[in-house]
This record gives sequence, C-alpha cells and structure tokens, in this order.
Amino acid sequence: MTEENNIVEQAIEEKPHLAKYIRDAASESGRLSSFIDRIERLEEEKRDIQADISEIYREAKGAGFSAKGIREIIKLRRLDPATRAEEEYMRDEYKKMVGISD
Repeated sequence: MTEENNIVEQAIEEKPHLAKYIRDAASESGRLSSFIDRIERLEEEKRDIQADISEIYREAKGAGFSAKGIREIIKLRRLDPATRAEEEYMRDEYKKMVGISD
C-alpha cells in the first residue's frame, strides 16, 4: 500500500463518517497531480524549444541577418492577409501624419 493510501485509510479510521469525502478528495488529489505533472513536462519542453529558437536567432545573426527583422517578419506572417494589409495601411498613414517619409 502506498503512503498516500495509508494516509487516506488513517483519515477514514479517524473520521469514518467522512469516508466518502476523504476518498473523493484523494481521487481528486490524484487527478490534480496528473494535471500538474503534465503541465510541468510541457513547461520543460517549452524551455527546450525556446532555447532552440534562441540558437537559431544567434545563427541568423552570425550570418548577418537582423534578429529584430526576422521577428517582425514572423509576426507579419502570423497575420491573415487582410489584417496585415490594414496594419500596413495604418502604419503608412500615421507615418505621413507625423512627417516620416520613405
């Protein structure tokens, strides 16, 4: 019997009228632990992926490319064409309004 089971059984012995609630709480505890374990694994994978992405940016910079420029292109590629066109139009209009010309 695991330590968790021992704790549950001891609690039931002390308060038998709460047995159902104690067992339900123990079951939910297992589910919660499962969720937490899964999230922790994904967070670790996310850190590993972020490290890989950072390495690619360093490689690109070493090859003479601008990391800032690459990030901007990635941001633009995520947008649908209509949204991208609208944002570019607004940026160009604002530039005209403040006297910045290309």
